[in-house]
Amino acid sequence: SLLTHSRRKMPARQKRKEEVQEQPRKKQKEEEVVQEAQEGEEEEGGPIPIQFLENQGGLKASDIKLLMDNAFFTVESVAYAPRKRLTQIKGLSDNKVDKIKAEVDKIIPLGFCTATEYHEARKNILSITTGSRELDKLLGGGFETGSITEIFGEFRTGKTQLCHTLCVTCQLPIEKSGGEGRALFIDTEGTFRPQRLRDIAKRYELDPDDVLDNIAYGKAHNTDHQNQLLIQAAAMMSENRYALIVVDSATALYRTDYTGRGELAARQQHLGQFLRALSNLAEEFGVAVVITNQVVATPDAMPGTTPLKPIGGNIMAHASTTRLFLRKGARENRLCKIFDSPSLPEGEAPFAIFEDGIGDARD
Repeated sequence: SLLTHSRRKMPARQKRKEEVQEQPRKKQKEEEVVQEAQEGEEEEGGPIPIQFLENQGGLKASDIKLLMDNAFFTVESVAYAPRKRLTQIKGLSDNKVDKIKAEVDKIIPLGFCTATEYHEARKNILSITTGSRELDKLLGGGFETGSITEIFGEFRTGKTQLCHTLCVTCQLPIEKSGGEGRALFIDTEGTFRPQRLRDIAKRYELDPDDVLDNIAYGKAHNTDHQNQLLIQAAAMMSENRYALIVVDSATALYRTDYTGRGELAARQQHLGQFLRALSNLAEEFGVAVVITNQVVATPDAMPGTTPLKPIGGNIMAHASTTRLFLRKGARENRLCKIFDSPSLPEGEAPFAIFEDGIGDARD
């Protein structure tokens, strides 16, 4: 009968009605999840753990594990990665990658913002003191977080000593021009000396044992291992607050692993990938990245110009936000010159190397 037919249709109508009512509630829930993630990031002052994506948009715990197994430990790392990299992960279909990207896009804004908003965001950038007031003044307060600073110069110009001092000062409170975080040191030349850190810690009235416990040390044996250490670094930084990454030096192993003009293109490509990974870590975790670089003599240099230039070519030049050139002075004194920077004017500042780290030069 007509009545029976109408009764049969009622459940379907009711279902559609409930679906229509459910859509605004679902959208509201998604907006609350995004807001919760962004508020959590602001409160913690760091990146959002990748585990946050679990149960969002149909993503399962197994999907999150696949991402973590492939060095994606934060939502930001997924947001910054090209789609191609995600599709290369075995176990993730194209459809699943699209779902992941869609969920990440809701949380991490990757579009335009006003210059005013960007200016406000840059106020959160910290400057880590070098231990020398003159050097800090030259650098606008110290080594900037969120970017790569390259230090290059001949041997015995203070590159490694400056790195050791930063490993201690980054642990100082923010009000003392520190970063209130741990340090991570990747050593490629065997120059890391814990005793130096103990001496510097005493200068700042810090417990030497605590200072050493807050520094993660890794010895890189080849360029592939150097890249592998960055993956471990990302995992460590997703669990604890780090303020500094040091690579001393970033180019030493490339000079031995790649030789001759025939391997130049491969070397530069590999170096570019390493520097890009460092840049991503700097932006993702808000850490200061400090890399040291070696120099090569240029016999055909024009009179009045420096006969030394940093190795690494344009790949290194474009990857570094700020480039500092160190050279020797009298006795323990050294000179630091701003070689390239988007915000700092050209200039020089003297500093000195002492038993308790970097300090102001003495007459």
